[in-house]
Order: sequence, then C-alpha cells, then structure tokens
Amino acid sequence: MQAVKQPMTNLQLELLKLYTRKVSEQDLQSIKQMLAQYFSNKTMDLADKIWEQNNWTDEDAERFSNDHLRKSS
Repeated sequence: MQAVKQPMTNLQLELLKLYTRKVSEQDLQSIKQMLAQYFSNKTMDLADKIWEQNNWTDEDAERFSNDHLRKSS
C-alpha cells in the first residue's frame, strides 16, 4: 500500500520553522499553552456567534444539557 502524499498546511510549515531552534521545556510548554488558548478562543467565538444567530437563551442551554445527544435506533 502506497501512502498518499499530502502537502503540509501553512501552520505545519510555520511550526517546522520553530523546530530549527532549541527551546527550553518551559518555553515549549508555554508555546503549547498559547496554541491551545488560541484555538480555544476561536472555538468559543464561533460558538458565541452560532448562539447569537439562533437567539438561544439560558433556558435553551438547560434543555440542551438535558437532551440526549445520541438517539437509540
């Protein structure tokens, strides 16, 4: 079986540039935390946008938390 070659994303290429530098374990952990926070913020911004577009309320949130996400067949 032959592997499918996929080009690297712009993010992967940028991160590879970082690998040419030796960073301390503390710096590495800080970088990982910054990336996680960045993507977390983007996710929350998108969720907020969807929430506002649908005019959902606190009551909707309560209902969502009680709904079963997976229905039995």
